[in-house]
Amino acid sequence: MRESVNRVLLAILVLLIALVIAQPFIDRWLVSRSTPQSIAPRADLSDFENSSVRLFETIAPSVVQVGVLRDGPTVSAGSGTGFVWDASGHIVTNNHVVDNGTSIFVRFASGEVVQANLVGRTPNYDLAVLRLQGSVSQPPPIPLGTAGELKVGQVAYAIGNPFGLDQSLTFGVISALERRLPTSGGREVSNVIQTDAAINPGNSGGPLLDSAGRLIGVTTAIYSPSGTNAGIGFAIPVDVVNRVVPTLIRTGRFPTPGIGIAVADEFVGAQLGLSGVVVAAVMPNSPAGEAGLIGMDQTLGRLGDVIVALDGKPVRHLAELTSGLETAGVGGQVELTVQRGGRERHVTVPVVDIGN
Repeated sequence: MRESVNRVLLAILVLLIALVIAQPFIDRWLVSRSTPQSIAPRADLSDFENSSVRLFETIAPSVVQVGVLRDGPTVSAGSGTGFVWDASGHIVTNNHVVDNGTSIFVRFASGEVVQANLVGRTPNYDLAVLRLQGSVSQPPPIPLGTAGELKVGQVAYAIGNPFGLDQSLTFGVISALERRLPTSGGREVSNVIQTDAAINPGNSGGPLLDSAGRLIGVTTAIYSPSGTNAGIGFAIPVDVVNRVVPTLIRTGRFPTPGIGIAVADEFVGAQLGLSGVVVAAVMPNSPAGEAGLIGMDQTLGRLGDVIVALDGKPVRHLAELTSGLETAGVGGQVELTVQRGGRERHVTVPVVDIGN
C-alpha cells in the first residue's frame, strides 16, 4: 500500500517538474499569433499634437526645395530650402544657398519643379530672392509675425529639406534672443534668434515658425563641430527679412549703411582691455576719413581710434555699431564717441552706402 502511495506521489512530483519545465513553451504556444493582429483603438491626439499637425499641413505647401548648379572645373550641385514670399512668384532663401549658382530650380511639395531667376541678394544679411519663371499654381505666402513678441522658452518649428530630404518638420524652443551672427559680407546680423529645433545642412533658407504658423525667422546657420545638428541653430529675425526683402525685389540689392572703416577682430580690443570697436583702417575719401578718424598703424603696432558710443548709446561690439548705422540709414548721420590715446571726443559722421 505504501509503495503504491509512493509511486503516486512520485508520479505527481514528476508531472509537476515537467509542467514547470514546459511552462515557457506552453505559454509561447498559447500566446503565439500567427495571423494579422487587430488594431487597438487609441485616444484622440493631444491638443499639442493636433496643433503641430495643422501647422505642418497648412505651411508645408509654401515651403520649397531650392536646387542649385554651379559651374567650375567640375559641375557641382547644392540644395537648400526656401519659402513663398508673395503671390507674384517670389521665393526667399539664404544667399549662401544660391551663391555662385548658374542654374536655380525650385521644387514644390507637389513635386512640380520650376526654374527660377535670381532677383537680388545681400551677403550682409545672408538673404536672397528668387522669382519663378513662367506661370505656376503656387501656394499662398507664409503669414508674418514679429521678433519683438518672442520669448525664450516658447515653441518654435522649422520646416525644411535637411540633407535633401524634403518636407521635414522639427520643433524645439527659442533658446536665446539677440544673438550676433557674422555673415560672409564681413558684418554681423544683430538680434538673431537661437533655437534648439533640429536644423541640419539643407534647412538653410527655410522658415522658422511660431505656434500660430507665422514666420518669425529664416534658418541660416548651425553651431556644430560635426556639421550636423547639435541643438544650436540660428535664424535671421523676421523684422530684418521684412525690411530687406522688399528692397531686394525692387532694386536687386540692399544698401549697406557705413562710414568707410574696417574694424579689427574683437579679441584685439579684449587683449588691450578695451570696450568698443577698434578701427583697423579708414577708407580714402570716406566719411570717417573726412571726420578725422584713423586706423591702427600696423608697422608701429600703434592703436588708432576706438568707437565706444553711437548717438549716446554704448558700442561694445560690431553688431551694435552696424545696428546703429542701419537705424540712421543711408543719407542720415550719426554722432560717434571716439577714444584715442586716452582722450575722448565726439564727431558727427554722415552714413553712406558702402555696398558694391
